Amino acid sequence: MDNGDNEGGGADEELHHSPQQGRRKYSPVLANDRAVLEMSTIDPGSSISSHDLNLRNIKVGQRAEISPDENEGPSHTIANGVQRESKLELFGFDSLVNILGLKSMAGEQVAAPSSPRDGEDVAITLGQPKPPGLKLGTMMGVFVPCLQNILGIIYYIRFSWIVGMGGISDSLILVSFCGLCTFLTSISLSAIATNGAMKGGGPYYLIGRALGPEVGVSIGLCFFLGNAVAGAMYVLGAVETFLKAVPAAGIFRETITKVNGTSVQPIESPSSHDLQIYGIVITIMLCFIVFGGVKTINRVAPAFLIPVLLSIFCIFVGVTLCGKNDPVEGITGLSLSTFRDNWASDYQNTNNAGIPDPEGKVEWNFNALVGLFFPAVTGIMAGSNRSASLKDTQQSIPTGTLAATLATSALYLFSVIFFGALADRETLLIDRLLTATIAWPFPAIVYVGIVLSTLGAALQSLTGAPRLLAAIANDDILPVLNYFRVADGTEPYTATLFTAFICISCVVIGNLDLITPTITMFFLLCYAGVNLSCFLLDLLDAPSWRPRWKFHHWSLSLLGAFLCVVIMFLISWSFTVVSLALASLIYYYVSLKGKAGDWGDGFKSAYFQLALRSLRSLGASQVHPKNWYPIPLIFCRPWGKLPENVPCHPKLADFANCMKKKGRGMSIFVSILDGDYHECAEDAKTACKQLDTYIGYKNCEGVAEIVVAPNMSEGFRGIVQTMGLGNLKPNIIVMRYPEIWRRENLTEIPATFVGIINDCIVANKAVVIVKGLDEWPNEYQRQYGTIDLYWIVRDGGLMLLLSQLLLTKESFESCKIQVFCIAEEDSDAEELKADVKKFLYDLRMQAEVIVISMKSWDINMNVEGAQQDESLEAFIAAQRRISDYLSEMKEAASREGRPLMADGKPVVVNEQQVDKFLYTTLKLNSTILRYSRMSAVVLVSLPPPPLNHPAYFYMEYMDLLVENVPRLLIVRGYRRDVVTLFT
Repeated sequence: MDNGDNEGGGADEELHHSPQQGRRKYSPVLANDRAVLEMSTIDPGSSISSHDLNLRNIKVGQRAEISPDENEGPSHTIANGVQRESKLELFGFDSLVNILGLKSMAGEQVAAPSSPRDGEDVAITLGQPKPPGLKLGTMMGVFVPCLQNILGIIYYIRFSWIVGMGGISDSLILVSFCGLCTFLTSISLSAIATNGAMKGGGPYYLIGRALGPEVGVSIGLCFFLGNAVAGAMYVLGAVETFLKAVPAAGIFRETITKVNGTSVQPIESPSSHDLQIYGIVITIMLCFIVFGGVKTINRVAPAFLIPVLLSIFCIFVGVTLCGKNDPVEGITGLSLSTFRDNWASDYQNTNNAGIPDPEGKVEWNFNALVGLFFPAVTGIMAGSNRSASLKDTQQSIPTGTLAATLATSALYLFSVIFFGALADRETLLIDRLLTATIAWPFPAIVYVGIVLSTLGAALQSLTGAPRLLAAIANDDILPVLNYFRVADGTEPYTATLFTAFICISCVVIGNLDLITPTITMFFLLCYAGVNLSCFLLDLLDAPSWRPRWKFHHWSLSLLGAFLCVVIMFLISWSFTVVSLALASLIYYYVSLKGKAGDWGDGFKSAYFQLALRSLRSLGASQVHPKNWYPIPLIFCRPWGKLPENVPCHPKLADFANCMKKKGRGMSIFVSILDGDYHECAEDAKTACKQLDTYIGYKNCEGVAEIVVAPNMSEGFRGIVQTMGLGNLKPNIIVMRYPEIWRRENLTEIPATFVGIINDCIVANKAVVIVKGLDEWPNEYQRQYGTIDLYWIVRDGGLMLLLSQLLLTKESFESCKIQVFCIAEEDSDAEELKADVKKFLYDLRMQAEVIVISMKSWDINMNVEGAQQDESLEAFIAAQRRISDYLSEMKEAASREGRPLMADGKPVVVNEQQVDKFLYTTLKLNSTILRYSRMSAVVLVSLPPPPLNHPAYFYMEYMDLLVENVPRLLIVRGYRRDVVTLFT
């Protein structure tokens, strides 16, 4: 499948295949091509412009030497004379293996957009092969980073204190409880991480692509705050350890704390001012390292790993040796009696430094210990954050993350037993650095290990948090974060400064025990998001959900999310409410101010499956009138011409909103493009996007559809038969009355208009024709007066229902309804009025009923009484035009020797019936003008087109009916009721 070069001038001729071979001829892309012109308008800063414009210069294959002997298959000559093999010429494209498969595997980069936006085209751009960077395996890429992040300051300077406060029993429960939470989260993380390629952003990327941009940004920002605050925690831990090891380095006098209310033994504790000063200095120094970039960080990072492993080894060696060679007061060595004494819990009050004090203001219990200890099990996201540097993410992330989680959990469980059997409770509570005291051969190793490990963790926090913030900003969801956007391959300096500001602010607090609950809430919120993401994806089980990690189940993810929420409330319900409120505020802000993005998230899949189930449950049977909703099909095709780039009449969406109660319901906006589908397919896509934008701008719940057809009649006939699914098919056709047809001499409109109405009648669709659409009010234009209904024929109550829907809108809520019943002169008007009132009362509709009697038709009736009617002039003009049109038809039929024909169809004309129709519409128009001249809107029944009548005659009837009526809805129901008398 080797292909020749495709460059320069040969690109235009690339798709010209030999017509002698019977293959399709592909036309070249010219400079004035529509697609090229559209691409030239793309913002150069977008993620696709630089790639799409180079598509013509893609090098899809190359051979060093080409000889005539080698080109024995089908081939064609390019403009520059180079022979190019075309083994896949039948398909009209180059080999997919060359473009996507082997080239990508060989190292050529396939560009991907920074964030998937609606309507954004993804270009495949192949560049020169780049030398592969250093790829890490499971051990160094995932296991060691997770281990380094999990084993932090809490284990060194707080774990023995936790054992002393909670006892061995509660400490074992605590470690198991928190370890189970992170273990279940690791399983969920493994499943999501192995379901596809991962980009920057870590858990934000996973959650955002699973639960949507709003949830992703809200949890991602909270996770960013957690990482920034965690950096302050690590800095304070390093400073406290340093000042404990070197008391002379303290600037201020150390605090003296009395034990148990006596002054038997003074307890030294670093001054909070020293913690603040040293913490600010160290944070600034770490920021300078971060500003040096990834290379500088990678050079420094290995120096933090060896001290951690060495210090842990020294601690366990010291556990086995302490109390034998060099006894220390309070440290008994591994003793069964000490184990029994420390088995039960002994919760006490302490001061802010954690020293037991009966008068202390800090009260400790199991819930508080959860908040203090949980940061010691965080760090399971470290491997996923390094996905770009892994050789095999599908294998390394699950194995490394779960191994680190299980290893640290086992370490904590053994440490609880060893520490509980090593020293008495008083020593466990007072000696904050017991790990250094018992370390072998001397405490300095642990001091150095603690300082370097905590500084390394702080460095990782100050490195990861800005990149997380930059990843959120680069997705361009929240405009306020645009200040933190960075180009690919550059350092997020602005985000780093902002992270340093947050870190320094937390360092100023200077109290480690007050900072850790805040970190816990943010991390738990993130872990809950990961579990919920896996739960939703597992439960929906979409075809794209195929994770390589098979050991997962939706119940485990749900349990993990539940544990996260439980731990949050166990720690502090007030902190939980604040963190959830913060995430909710960010979610609400993103929903309002954020840019829409379609990431194929789980919620969209849930909506899709819910829609399918709902559609199946509705079935194909008719909907009961109590559950009937109008589903209007808005026919956007104008009868004339609209301004350029205007896809629909501006007032059609306003009218569509008036047909819904409180905005509930769906509208389908449809337009028709005349032409061949193969030639107009791209134009139809563009028109559909414009129409969809118009719908969104008008805040109308609906969808846009564009149909390509040879003409309007054929297109509408296809639409009315096929649009919709099951019981979600449109039931009302809404279109504008063609008021301009006579003024602009559009002679084809009558036949098209009548054909559309007949198609609706055959398809059993209701019809609403709007006359005076230009004057239709929007939501801010309040109307007064009445809504008048001229109820002539039974329409299933559609006209009554439309009037009630109009009253639910602010623009018509001040109006009242009047129902005019047209009756024969000899009918009982009072009885009819009483029946209609009773009917409206049973329908829970308030309206004034007016019965109007019209004289029966009499051919010899004198029309002198209508001489003064202002519609009489239009009546006479319509009679004259119909007479002229009929004379032309008769003359053409006599000349050609055929029966009367109109619009290519034979017709039968009864002149007496034509006059009767004209006079009926005249009387109805006169009645409307007499009673409803000042009405806000008038609704009148739509007369069906008479059978075998010329369409031109029907348009004359309709024009006479709507004459001088400013705002009119012509309504025809269908063969079923849309209102019911019963509950």
